[in-house]
Amino acid sequence: MKKKGLFWVNVLMVLVLIAGLAIPTADVAAASKSKQKKVLVVYFSATGTTKGAAEKVKKATGRKLYRIKAAQPYTSADLDYDNDDCRANTEQHDGTVRPEIKGKVKNIEKYDVIFLGYPIWWGKEPMIIRTFLESYNLKGKEIVPFCTSGGSGISGSMKEVKASAKGAKVVKGKDLTDLSYKSVAKWAKKKVK
Repeated sequence: MKKKGLFWVNVLMVLVLIAGLAIPTADVAAASKSKQKKVLVVYFSATGTTKGAAEKVKKATGRKLYRIKAAQPYTSADLDYDNDDCRANTEQHDGTVRPEIKGKVKNIEKYDVIFLGYPIWWGKEPMIIRTFLESYNLKGKEIVPFCTSGGSGISGSMKEVKASAKGAKVVKGKDLTDLSYKSVAKWAKKKVK
């Protein structure tokens, strides 16, 4: 009888030991997950070029993707940069224009970091990006701009992005035009650590 009782005591001790090892691991995993930054990848793309860059950022971070859509979609005539009177050109030359956006990000307050992608139009971000930034309370959030560009790069857009994202920390942006997935992933992963 003593051997049988000793056997069950040993079995119980092993089970307690296993449970003791498993519980802290679950707590560490839960704590690690709760400390992980909540990230949203937002982009505006009139022709699809910036969409491709945004999809690389989404794939690299494994986070949610949200497309900014104009309430009045841009047509090819609206984007005819050779025509001084096309919609894109007139909007870019009037910094007060705020094109209306179709839809809204649900629960934007739950995100810590927002990657914000856009094309460069006449050396700066499209005015719809200012509409987006001015439509939300971004206090305490980190905004990570990225762009696609035919040559101007992102620097001309940074001042107004910072001004429109009131209360947010806007970090140095990056031009992702023609970058490989590997290069985009290396950059994006550093931003979510």
